[in-house]
Amino acid sequence: MIIACASGKGGTGKTTVATNLAVQLAKQRSVQVLDCDAEEPNGHLFLRLKEEGREDVRVFTPEVDESRCNHCGRCAAHCRFNAITVLGEHVLVFPELCHSCGVCCYVCERGAINEVGRPVGFLRRGVADSVAFVGGELNPGEAMADPVIEAVRDAVDPTALSIIDAPPGTTCPTVASVRGADLCLLVTEPTPFGLSDLRMAVGMCRRLRVPVRAIINRCDLGDDRVAEYCRREGISILARLPWDRGLAEAYARGELIATSSEDWAERFAALAEDVLQLEREVIFRAGTGGHQR
Repeated sequence: MIIACASGKGGTGKTTVATNLAVQLAKQRSVQVLDCDAEEPNGHLFLRLKEEGREDVRVFTPEVDESRCNHCGRCAAHCRFNAITVLGEHVLVFPELCHSCGVCCYVCERGAINEVGRPVGFLRRGVADSVAFVGGELNPGEAMADPVIEAVRDAVDPTALSIIDAPPGTTCPTVASVRGADLCLLVTEPTPFGLSDLRMAVGMCRRLRVPVRAIINRCDLGDDRVAEYCRREGISILARLPWDRGLAEAYARGELIATSSEDWAERFAALAEDVLQLEREVIFRAGTGGHQR
Protein backbone atom coordinates (compact mmCIF):
# COMPACT_ATOMS: atom_id res chain seq x y z
CA MET A 1 0.00 0.00 0.00
CA ILE A 2 1.20 3.51 -0.81
CA ILE A 3 0.03 6.30 1.49
CA ALA A 4 0.69 9.95 0.66
CA CYS A 5 0.82 12.54 3.43
CA ALA A 6 -0.06 15.88 1.89
CA SER A 7 -1.42 19.30 2.81
CA GLY A 8 -2.92 22.22 1.00
CA LYS A 9 -0.43 24.59 2.65
CA GLY A 10 2.89 24.43 4.44
CA GLY A 11 3.28 24.28 8.20
CA THR A 12 0.30 22.06 8.99
CA GLY A 13 2.37 19.17 10.41
CA LYS A 14 2.53 16.92 7.36
CA THR A 15 6.11 15.74 7.95
CA THR A 16 5.42 15.33 11.67
CA VAL A 17 2.56 12.97 10.86
CA ALA A 18 4.48 11.08 8.16
CA THR A 19 7.57 10.39 10.25
CA ASN A 20 5.88 9.61 13.58
CA LEU A 21 3.32 7.40 11.84
CA ALA A 22 6.10 5.51 10.06
CA VAL A 23 7.90 4.76 13.34
CA GLN A 24 4.73 3.34 14.88
CA LEU A 25 3.82 1.31 11.80
CA ALA A 26 7.33 -0.15 11.70
CA LYS A 27 6.60 -1.93 14.99
CA GLN A 28 4.13 -4.16 13.13
CA ARG A 29 5.30 -4.42 9.53
CA SER A 30 7.87 -3.38 6.93
CA VAL A 31 7.70 0.39 6.31
CA GLN A 32 9.39 2.70 3.85
CA VAL A 33 9.38 6.52 3.93
CA LEU A 34 9.68 8.37 0.62
CA ASP A 35 10.47 12.06 1.07
CA CYS A 36 9.20 13.76 -2.10
CA ASP A 37 9.45 17.28 -0.72
CA ALA A 38 12.52 17.75 -2.88
CA GLU A 39 12.78 21.52 -2.42
CA GLU A 40 12.69 21.41 1.38
CA PRO A 41 13.44 17.83 2.51
CA ASN A 42 13.65 17.28 6.26
CA GLY A 43 12.26 13.79 6.92
CA HIS A 44 15.79 12.40 7.21
CA LEU A 45 16.54 14.86 10.01
CA PHE A 46 13.64 13.74 12.20
CA LEU A 47 14.24 10.06 11.55
CA ARG A 48 17.95 10.47 12.41
CA LEU A 49 18.80 8.68 9.20
CA LYS A 50 21.86 6.45 8.89
CA GLU A 51 22.68 7.38 5.33
CA GLU A 52 23.88 4.51 3.16
CA GLY A 53 24.46 6.28 -0.13
CA ARG A 54 23.51 8.93 -2.65
CA GLU A 55 22.93 8.87 -6.38
CA ASP A 56 22.48 11.64 -8.90
CA VAL A 57 19.16 12.28 -10.61
CA ARG A 58 19.86 13.26 -14.21
CA VAL A 59 17.69 14.70 -16.95
CA PHE A 60 18.45 14.85 -20.67
CA THR A 61 18.80 18.24 -22.33
CA PRO A 62 19.72 19.12 -25.92
CA GLU A 63 23.29 19.83 -27.01
CA VAL A 64 23.68 21.40 -30.46
CA ASP A 65 26.53 20.65 -32.86
CA GLU A 66 26.84 24.03 -34.57
CA SER A 67 28.99 22.54 -37.35
CA ARG A 68 26.03 20.44 -38.54
CA CYS A 69 23.24 22.94 -37.82
CA ASN A 70 21.79 25.00 -40.67
CA HIS A 71 19.75 27.18 -38.25
CA CYS A 72 16.45 26.26 -39.86
CA GLY A 73 14.55 26.82 -36.60
CA ARG A 74 12.53 23.57 -36.69
CA CYS A 75 13.71 22.65 -33.20
CA ALA A 76 12.52 25.95 -31.73
CA ALA A 77 9.23 25.83 -33.63
CA HIS A 78 8.37 22.40 -32.20
CA CYS A 79 9.51 23.00 -28.59
CA ARG A 80 6.37 23.79 -26.63
CA PHE A 81 8.41 24.75 -23.55
CA ASN A 82 10.56 27.42 -25.28
CA ALA A 83 13.69 25.64 -24.10
CA ILE A 84 15.53 26.16 -27.39
CA THR A 85 15.62 29.07 -29.79
CA VAL A 86 17.50 30.15 -32.91
CA LEU A 87 18.87 33.68 -33.18
CA GLY A 88 20.48 34.24 -36.53
CA GLU A 89 23.34 31.76 -36.75
CA HIS A 90 23.27 30.83 -33.08
CA VAL A 91 21.18 28.27 -31.18
CA LEU A 92 20.44 28.97 -27.51
CA VAL A 93 19.40 26.22 -25.10
CA PHE A 94 17.70 26.94 -21.76
CA PRO A 95 18.16 23.76 -19.69
CA GLU A 96 15.92 24.96 -16.83
CA LEU A 97 12.93 25.05 -19.19
CA CYS A 98 13.61 21.70 -20.87
CA HIS A 99 11.24 18.81 -20.11
CA SER A 100 13.45 16.17 -21.79
CA CYS A 101 10.78 15.28 -24.36
CA GLY A 102 13.33 14.82 -27.16
CA VAL A 103 11.20 16.44 -29.87
CA CYS A 104 14.05 18.77 -30.91
CA CYS A 105 16.25 15.77 -31.69
CA TYR A 106 13.42 14.09 -33.55
CA VAL A 107 12.64 17.01 -35.89
CA CYS A 108 16.26 17.95 -36.66
CA GLU A 109 16.83 16.72 -40.21
CA ARG A 110 20.60 17.18 -40.01
CA GLY A 111 21.12 15.26 -36.76
CA ALA A 112 22.71 18.30 -35.17
CA ILE A 113 21.09 17.83 -31.75
CA ASN A 114 22.01 15.19 -29.17
CA GLU A 115 20.69 14.72 -25.66
CA VAL A 116 23.16 14.84 -22.77
CA GLY A 117 22.44 14.07 -19.14
CA ARG A 118 22.93 16.63 -16.44
CA PRO A 119 22.35 16.26 -12.68
CA VAL A 120 19.41 18.19 -11.24
CA GLY A 121 19.33 16.61 -7.80
CA PHE A 122 20.09 13.45 -5.90
CA LEU A 123 18.51 10.59 -3.97
CA ARG A 124 19.43 9.98 -0.36
CA ARG A 125 19.05 6.37 0.85
CA GLY A 126 19.37 4.89 4.28
CA VAL A 127 17.71 3.29 7.31
CA ALA A 128 16.37 4.82 10.50
CA ASP A 129 16.01 2.02 13.05
CA SER A 130 13.65 -0.30 11.17
CA VAL A 131 12.31 2.31 8.73
CA ALA A 132 13.75 2.28 5.20
CA PHE A 133 14.18 5.73 3.69
CA VAL A 134 14.55 7.23 0.22
CA GLY A 135 14.49 10.99 -0.17
CA GLY A 136 15.03 13.37 -3.05
CA GLU A 137 16.74 16.74 -2.95
CA LEU A 138 16.77 19.30 -5.75
CA ASN A 139 20.04 21.02 -6.57
CA PRO A 140 20.14 24.77 -5.84
CA GLY A 141 19.02 26.86 -8.79
CA GLU A 142 17.01 24.11 -10.48
CA ALA A 143 13.44 25.02 -11.35
CA MET A 144 11.63 21.68 -11.70
CA ALA A 145 11.37 19.16 -8.87
CA ASP A 146 9.32 16.60 -10.83
CA PRO A 147 12.30 14.56 -12.17
CA VAL A 148 13.62 14.13 -8.63
CA ILE A 149 10.17 13.22 -7.32
CA GLU A 150 9.70 10.66 -10.09
CA ALA A 151 13.04 9.10 -9.19
CA VAL A 152 11.92 8.80 -5.56
CA ARG A 153 8.61 7.25 -6.62
CA ASP A 154 10.50 4.73 -8.78
CA ALA A 155 12.21 3.54 -5.58
CA VAL A 156 8.95 2.28 -4.02
CA ASP A 157 9.43 -1.09 -2.32
CA PRO A 158 6.44 -3.26 -3.36
CA THR A 159 6.89 -5.46 -0.27
CA ALA A 160 6.60 -2.57 2.21
CA LEU A 161 3.96 -0.11 3.30
CA SER A 162 5.23 3.10 1.71
CA ILE A 163 4.59 6.53 3.21
CA ILE A 164 5.14 9.47 0.87
CA ASP A 165 5.90 12.86 2.42
CA ALA A 166 4.56 15.08 -0.37
CA PRO A 167 5.37 18.75 -0.98
CA PRO A 168 2.80 21.21 0.39
CA GLY A 169 0.22 22.78 -1.88
CA THR A 170 -1.50 21.50 -5.01
CA THR A 171 1.10 22.27 -7.67
CA CYS A 172 2.83 19.91 -10.12
CA PRO A 173 5.30 18.47 -7.55
CA THR A 174 2.42 17.54 -5.23
CA VAL A 175 0.47 15.95 -8.08
CA ALA A 176 3.56 13.93 -9.08
CA SER A 177 3.92 12.75 -5.48
CA VAL A 178 0.28 11.82 -4.82
CA ARG A 179 -0.64 10.31 -8.20
CA GLY A 180 -1.06 6.53 -7.99
CA ALA A 181 -1.25 6.39 -4.19
CA ASP A 182 -3.79 4.08 -2.54
CA LEU A 183 -4.69 6.71 0.05
CA CYS A 184 -3.91 10.35 0.80
CA LEU A 185 -3.84 11.63 4.37
CA LEU A 186 -4.54 15.35 4.16
CA VAL A 187 -3.13 17.14 7.19
CA THR A 188 -4.94 20.39 7.86
CA GLU A 189 -5.65 22.88 10.61
CA PRO A 190 -8.96 24.44 11.76
CA THR A 191 -8.38 27.92 10.37
CA PRO A 192 -9.82 29.82 7.39
CA PHE A 193 -6.57 29.28 5.47
CA GLY A 194 -6.55 25.61 6.44
CA LEU A 195 -10.12 25.14 5.19
CA SER A 196 -9.49 26.99 1.92
CA ASP A 197 -6.37 24.97 1.12
CA LEU A 198 -8.01 21.71 2.24
CA ARG A 199 -10.74 22.26 -0.34
CA MET A 200 -8.14 22.60 -3.10
CA ALA A 201 -6.24 19.54 -1.88
CA VAL A 202 -9.42 17.45 -1.80
CA GLY A 203 -10.24 18.59 -5.34
CA MET A 204 -6.75 17.57 -6.49
CA CYS A 205 -7.05 14.10 -4.95
CA ARG A 206 -10.48 13.56 -6.46
CA ARG A 207 -9.18 14.50 -9.91
CA LEU A 208 -6.40 11.93 -9.36
CA ARG A 209 -8.94 9.37 -8.07
CA VAL A 210 -7.02 8.95 -4.80
CA PRO A 211 -9.16 8.31 -1.70
CA VAL A 212 -8.83 10.89 1.08
CA ARG A 213 -8.79 10.86 4.86
CA ALA A 214 -8.24 13.95 7.00
CA ILE A 215 -6.05 14.65 10.02
CA ILE A 216 -6.79 17.88 11.89
CA ASN A 217 -3.70 19.23 13.62
CA ARG A 218 -3.92 21.80 16.44
CA CYS A 219 -7.60 20.86 16.54
CA ASP A 220 -8.28 22.81 19.76
CA LEU A 221 -7.11 26.22 18.51
CA GLY A 222 -9.56 27.01 15.70
CA ASP A 223 -13.22 26.47 14.93
CA ASP A 224 -15.39 23.63 13.64
CA ARG A 225 -15.60 24.64 9.98
CA VAL A 226 -12.99 22.13 8.81
CA ALA A 227 -14.74 19.30 10.63
CA GLU A 228 -18.09 20.42 9.20
CA TYR A 229 -16.63 20.52 5.69
CA CYS A 230 -15.32 16.96 6.10
CA ARG A 231 -18.75 15.82 7.33
CA ARG A 232 -20.51 17.36 4.31
CA GLU A 233 -18.00 15.88 1.87
CA GLY A 234 -18.03 12.42 3.46
CA ILE A 235 -14.34 12.61 4.42
CA SER A 236 -13.41 10.56 7.48
CA ILE A 237 -11.26 12.27 10.10
CA LEU A 238 -8.67 9.71 11.21
CA ALA A 239 -7.12 11.84 13.96
CA ARG A 240 -7.51 15.12 15.82
CA LEU A 241 -4.17 16.24 17.21
CA PRO A 242 -4.24 18.97 19.91
CA TRP A 243 -1.81 21.85 20.29
CA ASP A 244 1.03 20.76 22.55
CA ARG A 245 4.03 22.88 23.47
CA GLY A 246 6.01 19.68 24.02
CA LEU A 247 5.44 18.67 20.41
CA ALA A 248 6.63 22.09 19.21
CA GLU A 249 9.74 21.80 21.38
CA ALA A 250 10.48 18.30 20.10
CA TYR A 251 10.04 19.54 16.53
CA ALA A 252 12.47 22.40 17.14
CA ARG A 253 15.04 19.87 18.41
CA GLY A 254 14.47 17.64 15.38
CA GLU A 255 13.01 14.83 17.50
CA LEU A 256 10.08 12.50 16.96
CA ILE A 257 7.37 13.12 19.54
CA ALA A 258 6.23 9.48 19.29
CA THR A 259 9.56 8.35 20.76
CA SER A 260 9.77 10.96 23.52
CA SER A 261 6.19 11.09 24.83
CA GLU A 262 4.02 8.14 25.90
CA ASP A 263 0.86 10.14 25.28
CA TRP A 264 1.85 10.97 21.71
CA ALA A 265 3.13 7.45 21.13
CA GLU A 266 -0.38 6.21 21.95
CA ARG A 267 -1.96 8.75 19.60
CA PHE A 268 0.20 7.70 16.67
CA ALA A 269 -0.18 4.02 17.56
CA ALA A 270 -3.97 4.46 17.26
CA LEU A 271 -3.49 6.23 13.93
CA ALA A 272 -1.20 3.42 12.77
CA GLU A 273 -3.85 0.85 13.62
CA ASP A 274 -6.45 2.79 11.60
CA VAL A 275 -4.04 2.87 8.63
CA LEU A 276 -3.40 -0.87 8.89
CA GLN A 277 -7.15 -1.47 8.90
CA LEU A 278 -7.49 0.63 5.74
CA GLU A 279 -4.69 -1.41 4.18
CA ARG A 280 -6.51 -4.64 4.98
CA GLU A 281 -9.63 -3.23 3.33
CA VAL A 282 -7.66 -2.30 0.20
CA ILE A 283 -6.16 -5.79 0.01
CA PHE A 284 -9.60 -7.34 0.49
CA ARG A 285 -11.14 -5.25 -2.30
CA ALA A 286 -8.25 -6.10 -4.61
CA GLY A 287 -8.66 -9.80 -3.86
CA THR A 288 -12.40 -9.77 -4.51
CA GLY A 289 -12.17 -7.65 -7.67
CA GLY A 290 -13.77 -4.63 -6.01
CA HIS A 291 -12.90 -1.05 -6.85
CA GLN A 292 -11.77 1.56 -4.37
CA ARG A 293 -13.75 4.79 -4.44
